[in-house]
Amino acid sequence: MSERVGLGFDSHRFESGRPLVLGGTRLPFEMGLGGHSDGDILIHAVVDALLGATGRGNIGEWFPDTDAAHKGADSAILLGRVWRDLAAAGWRVVNLDCVVIAEQPRLGPHLGAMRERLAGLLECGPEVVSVKPKTAEGLGFAGQGEGMAALVVVLLAIARPSSPPDASR
Repeated sequence: MSERVGLGFDSHRFESGRPLVLGGTRLPFEMGLGGHSDGDILIHAVVDALLGATGRGNIGEWFPDTDAAHKGADSAILLGRVWRDLAAAGWRVVNLDCVVIAEQPRLGPHLGAMRERLAGLLECGPEVVSVKPKTAEGLGFAGQGEGMAALVVVLLAIARPSSPPDASR
């Protein structure tokens, strides 16, 4: 077994007229997050963590915001594309630890749904997925209620085939 750690981060401003989507889950709130796709900062940070752990670049390389095909895209679909590629190469999630930084809305009632959705997209059990809400105590853009941020750490494992026996012995 070989294991790798990846770190992901994303942040977006609140924007009127958009739904709020976090972890592939639509939440009731009067504003959503801006961005080229649906603005799902949690999934964007997960994608970057996965790609970082496997040395496969970053979300902007896979899904550039200059590509009209990704305008308004469902980030869960983008994560699915990345995960299918990684799973086909033999990777599996050991654990996923996520922090969402926001003053509003209150995320507690939605954490279970986000964990279940992320676990489903990553083909792992929800017991290895953690989503924690944190406030910024009034500091910075998130603390002032102007937007949200997400930090993600993932531990991946891949089974490596054993080396063939040395024929010279």
